[in-house]
Amino acid sequence: MSDADLDALVQLIDQSQRIAFFTGAGISTESGIPDFRSPGTGLWTKMKPIVFQEFMASDEVRQESWRRRFSGERMLENAVPNMGHLAISELVSRGRCIGVITQNVDNLHQDSGVADNQVVQLHGNASFAKCMSCETRYELADLEAQFATHERIEPCSRCGGVIKSATISFGQSMPEKEMARAQIMTESCDLMIVAGSSLVVYPAAGFPEYAKRLGAKLAIVNREETPLDDIADLVVHREIGPTLSFVVGIN
Repeated sequence: MSDADLDALVQLIDQSQRIAFFTGAGISTESGIPDFRSPGTGLWTKMKPIVFQEFMASDEVRQESWRRRFSGERMLENAVPNMGHLAISELVSRGRCIGVITQNVDNLHQDSGVADNQVVQLHGNASFAKCMSCETRYELADLEAQFATHERIEPCSRCGGVIKSATISFGQSMPEKEMARAQIMTESCDLMIVAGSSLVVYPAAGFPEYAKRLGAKLAIVNREETPLDDIADLVVHREIGPTLSFVVGIN
């Protein structure tokens, strides 16, 4: 498995000391988690997303959201890191990668061995929940047991606030702290590698563009074309896991 685009990606990595990754749903499809937009298979084509304002305003909507969460396929819970995640983790462990900015909520970067403080989760984390008022953390296993018994999730036991999955929903403001961390990481990198993002969701998708504007190299590894292909130093239209594992040398 050696072609000009792969050799070029190896060269970019070898020439860089402060690599940052920007990852989207495409890196996790190889772990069995469907993306959001693909016709017929994307999550948004199968089920209308619940808007944040509706979730906060209606107990009925909240309970429907939890019903969805605790029924059907357990794709998030059952997923494990694939070769793409492991390749990124390897670069972090070598001291070559300063961290990961991700649009994903699946926790797979942490599961692959990347420390929490080196992962910026722009859209939150689906592996736990929290109170929207006092930010008390709730484990999903405990909430699922409550839902199985009472067929509902009660308000926060500490303050009476609304409990919600620790993800950023449609209509919800982006987390200021994570956006600031992503900006710092973007300003610090000399190479940003986009892996599996369609680069159409803003403001998150603005970080690779910002990195390029600041003088960093930009490489995009994605099966489909993206709006930033024209400004990238390298575009690789291949499967992410096999590509990253090859160029990092962990095959």
